[in-house]
Amino acid sequence: MRMLFLIACSLVASVAAAKDVTLLNASYDPTRELYADYNRHFVKQWDKSSGDKLRVRMSHTGSGAQARSVMEGLPADVVTLALGYDIDAIAGKGLLRTDWQQALPEHSAPYRSIVVFLVRKGNPKAIHDWDDLAKEELKILTPNPKTSGGARWNYLAAWGYAEEHYDKKAAQEFMQKWIGNVLLFDTGARGATTNFVRRKQGDVLITWENEAHVAQHYFGKDAFEIVVPSVTMLAEPSVAVVDSVVDKRGTRAMAEAYLDGLYSPEAQRMAAKHYFRPTDKTIATDLPSLEGMTVKTIRDFGGWTKAQKTHFAEGGTFDQFSRSAR
Repeated sequence: MRMLFLIACSLVASVAAAKDVTLLNASYDPTRELYADYNRHFVKQWDKSSGDKLRVRMSHTGSGAQARSVMEGLPADVVTLALGYDIDAIAGKGLLRTDWQQALPEHSAPYRSIVVFLVRKGNPKAIHDWDDLAKEELKILTPNPKTSGGARWNYLAAWGYAEEHYDKKAAQEFMQKWIGNVLLFDTGARGATTNFVRRKQGDVLITWENEAHVAQHYFGKDAFEIVVPSVTMLAEPSVAVVDSVVDKRGTRAMAEAYLDGLYSPEAQRMAAKHYFRPTDKTIATDLPSLEGMTVKTIRDFGGWTKAQKTHFAEGGTFDQFSRSAR
């Protein structure tokens, strides 16, 4: 009888100790489906091990815009953004450790993608490579590099092609031409996809491989085709704990476990399911091999600090070509 009483008291104490907890993930546009799956998985595991009731809240917008929101006070426990430079900007405000890339494997980039073109079925505009984007009368959709991290990878892929195929003057002319063909610079990648797919705007969408496959998945492979250009860019979206927030809220253990879990086999399979490229080479994926392709990385551009200053800061090449193209 005494044993039953002690067990009952233990259960009551356990229930009393359980609490409702939240975690906010500030992410960029095309991770919605991935984190919908991962959050369910993580919540189940966390609730089981901790006895707490966890709710993961999401915030999605362009990566650059998201970084600014965090710097302006959005209380995100973790950031999962399209490029490391945006997290560096947050670190520059003292909100997280400056060596955040050393906190997790693969420089804190748990999954990857490449830059591709999404065209309409049959490829009516015969778009096969970057130089085709400079054709007259072509209408291009891509996010704005000023607000979208994904768009900066897109832009650098085009720049990488120009450097490999043209002299300096011809490269500048090429960049001006294709930028002049952009019908609309959306603030984020998902907005650009929506305009191309749902609203049927434009002839070609410059996007990431995972986002192109999502469009095919939801709207049918008979509606769109994916074109991989001869020169592409390895996009390496990054993740980090926002130290100032987790220390204030007491959520560090939860936030660190959340990001660490992205490298688990289960999460890596989820990344593959949603057409990202897992960093775990043992995880099977249906995506084509990158062997034999010209795949640029941010290291080819001197790192993000140099690339940001050269291309995307005020008065950088993007501003210059945009003014010349209009």
